[in-house]
Amino acid sequence: MSVNDPIGDMLTRIRNAILNGSSVVAMPNSKIKLEIARILKEEGYIEDYEVTGEEPAYKKVLRLRLKYYGERRERKSVIDGLARVSKPGRRIYTDKQRIPWVLSGMGIAILTTPKGVMTGHRAKQLGVGGEILCKIW
Repeated sequence: MSVNDPIGDMLTRIRNAILNGSSVVAMPNSKIKLEIARILKEEGYIEDYEVTGEEPAYKKVLRLRLKYYGERRERKSVIDGLARVSKPGRRIYTDKQRIPWVLSGMGIAILTTPKGVMTGHRAKQLGVGGEILCKIW
């Protein structure tokens, strides 16, 4: 099946898995999704991620282990919300002064910059702007 917005598909799969209470979510692999998963792990939003599958790149699968806190019935996800900002039909770019501050610093914005995919906080440190992919809180 062809997907027009792979990042939006990734965020929707994560959102649906959280609503379902699943501990693992799988999706087709790509370089940008792998970088987003790396950032989510570094920031503590997921436990781990792995790439499995056969040799051709289009057959590889990215699996994310979601992170929850609390006991059985009161179990809550660490991720409260996900929002896609820049979409294929309307790209949203920002310079280094206007990088969004998500929930007064409680969330992160993920940007793709000339220096790679990084959080908004890291992009401010390096003094670069770029395309705002999504916000996670």
